[in-house]
Amino acid sequence: MSAVPSTRPVISFASRDPAFRAYAQSLLRSRYRNDYDIVVCDTDELLDRLAAIRGEPTQIALVLVAYGAGDDDGLELLGDARRVEPSAQRAAVVKWGSFERARAVFDAIARGELDTYVVSTERPRDEEFHRAITDMLSQWMLGRESDFEAVWLIGSDTSPRANELRDLFTRNHIPIGFYDAESEQGRMRLASVSLDARALPVIVLQFTPEPRVLADPSNEDLADAFGLMARPRPDEVYDVVIVGAGPAGLAAAVNAASEGLRTLVVETHAVGGQAGTSSFIRNYPGFVPGVSGTRLAFNMFQQAWSFGATFFFMRRVTSVRSDSSGYALDLSDGSVVRTRSVVISSGVAYRPLGVPEVDAFVGRGVYYSAAVAEAPYLSGAHAYVVGAGNSAGQAVVHLAKFAAHVTMVVRDTNLGKSMSDYLIREITTSPNVTVRFSAEVTGARGDSRLDAIEVRDRSTGVTEWADAAGLFVLIGALPGADWMPDDIARDEWGYVMTGRDLPADVSAGREVLPLETTLPGVFAVGDIRRGSVKRVASAVGEGAMSIPYVHRHLDATRQSALARR
Repeated sequence: MSAVPSTRPVISFASRDPAFRAYAQSLLRSRYRNDYDIVVCDTDELLDRLAAIRGEPTQIALVLVAYGAGDDDGLELLGDARRVEPSAQRAAVVKWGSFERARAVFDAIARGELDTYVVSTERPRDEEFHRAITDMLSQWMLGRESDFEAVWLIGSDTSPRANELRDLFTRNHIPIGFYDAESEQGRMRLASVSLDARALPVIVLQFTPEPRVLADPSNEDLADAFGLMARPRPDEVYDVVIVGAGPAGLAAAVNAASEGLRTLVVETHAVGGQAGTSSFIRNYPGFVPGVSGTRLAFNMFQQAWSFGATFFFMRRVTSVRSDSSGYALDLSDGSVVRTRSVVISSGVAYRPLGVPEVDAFVGRGVYYSAAVAEAPYLSGAHAYVVGAGNSAGQAVVHLAKFAAHVTMVVRDTNLGKSMSDYLIREITTSPNVTVRFSAEVTGARGDSRLDAIEVRDRSTGVTEWADAAGLFVLIGALPGADWMPDDIARDEWGYVMTGRDLPADVSAGREVLPLETTLPGVFAVGDIRRGSVKRVASAVGEGAMSIPYVHRHLDATRQSALARR
């Protein structure tokens, strides 16, 4: 009788050094054998072993290859492993003190031949080694369905609302199980809560003492059901209200709450803003291997929350007006929040493509986002990405780990104008990525969801149809400023003007602080601000920098009130 194949993910390690193999095997099995199959082999056997594993009902999570004396071809082998299993995390394992090999490792990472490196000190409890391993396993799990399902989402795969909810939960770090209502599992789960397809999409909260069922809920219904927040009291006055929980807003919240300010963050959708949709950010300071946008944002959210910041999710600020306490903010649910100061970090939204046939499939194969939630569902399919900035590049790299092929559609003749060099190198060396320059998407077709797109060559005018299971559009941004009063000055594109950029007549008679808008005590940070640098680190810096100016405004307001007594 043949043994039943294991369905546990695989961690593999390869080296020609028998002693190093024995050490790695002991180290890996001591921590991970309960959850992963550990495969240790000679370097010359690795590719055959990986190919054989791919034929089994399991997944390769992590490929580790020694790089050093006797394993000088380790970096090249990791590049070859990518062709065998693109979705696996790949790392070179170097022994401590091999500093002369660092440059070659970093260059290989830049070329996309591996994801990161691991330093081994060859001691029994090598916690730095294990931290690197668990970080890679966490990254590998990004977007994959987990055995732990805090929420069931039952809906149609062709429903824009169901796909919106799937993205919402993924970006907010909530483990979900998605069940197509037409599948046997979907029908069983609907029957278990005494509902049918007329109630779709259906949300079942599994983490509550008794499962709670929500039929076709609004975003506000979901936020209330999770019990993270209470409505602000009418008599409550905050020191600062932060509009938007992107990197800038979260950094402002961390600094404000840690300094004792009564802090409220109002967020329309999910923590992280556009950065939260980025599958992987390599150039954020302090994260050598890189970090996913959703993990970075969620960590910042937890940090602000731990300092005492209050969050109000799935609400939209509809106006800001003067109030006896300073300002009153009207929210989309009819509530009013009062505050002494405001930090606007409402960010930007992806610019629409402007092709009606394409927009007809939004949520059904067409997405104005960076593919974090949708990528795993494109296994074996062909995906397209429109755009040439960092967000588009990150989407391409992430999609290439799941889709059979990814085509990047670029209007210009090169990528160098708006994309970081590390992304360009990774894209150009990816075996299953093609870049089409001087091209644009001009049409789409399909039945219940997207099946194909029309691509036009801008230099010749020739169009052709191509099969496409997913189209991700990331072609620039529009400022989210439509809710602001006319009193807040904006430039011709809608970005908020601050500090020295304000018109001279506005600043006359008062000191205008850096990042301050035309309204005293109202500041703007991040992508919404005119002149901002569209990078996550810059947004975080602006958010943190705004809080000393909030303090100055609050101090001046108190002194003015005392002087009037």
